[in-house]
Amino acid sequence: MRPESLTPAERRLRGQLASHESWANTKDRTARTAPARAALDQKFLDQAGGDPKRAESLRKTYYARLAFESAKARKAKSQARRESLDGGGSDAAA
Repeated sequence: MRPESLTPAERRLRGQLASHESWANTKDRTARTAPARAALDQKFLDQAGGDPKRAESLRKTYYARLAFESAKARKAKSQARRESLDGGGSDAAA
């Protein structure tokens, strides 16, 4: 089956299958991800001009921002779900 003939859901499932299979065949998960972790550490160190203390603060800021954005997205998704169950939110009762 050609990739362009798959629906988005089928492509997603095929990708998940490949990912699970790949990780199942990985003997040392830590070694497999080490280059990416080292590159991210180097990115923060470069941004900090070589100062490890500043690099650590940049790293913490990065992850705190990810957590904040994730919480906002979950809240928005939850509100949208509640509004769809309510039939359109608080304006629907008026």
